[in-house]
Amino acid sequence: QHRVDDKPYGGGAGALIEIEPMYRAITSIDPENVMKKIYLGPRGERLKQSKIEKLSEELQESELIILCGHYEGVDHRVFEMFEFEEYSIGDFVVSSGEVAAMVFLDAIVRLIPGVIGNSVSLHEESFSEALDGKPEYPQYTRPSEFMGYAVPEVLLS
Repeated sequence: QHRVDDKPYGGGAGALIEIEPMYRAITSIDPENVMKKIYLGPRGERLKQSKIEKLSEELQESELIILCGHYEGVDHRVFEMFEFEEYSIGDFVVSSGEVAAMVFLDAIVRLIPGVIGNSVSLHEESFSEALDGKPEYPQYTRPSEFMGYAVPEVLLS
């Protein structure tokens, strides 16, 4: 057969990841080592920096399964058989769950001590508590003037 997707029951465009390959993959992993199973999909809780920070702390000492959908998603029975936490990276659609997984993992991994060279830079950044959840302010480098565009005077004092 050499495929893992099929047409959904009830019709409709697209294809779903079948239940059997997902079941085999999940059960091939020792459940004693897995703390969390995560699915990134449109119905999930919208990820925010505060949630990423919490998950990063929780996941540093455990194994993780990330289920990636493709096309129209996955056979829903996987959620009936296994307990997954579902998260969304935003109110938009990407072609593949692997893209969402990369965004999720990058946000998580960069918070692990030692991954970012200067950990102080993690404190005051966009959406952090230090900035009351707001985006970071504009930043500038040298030279102080470039092609008529100048660094704000307050930053030069």
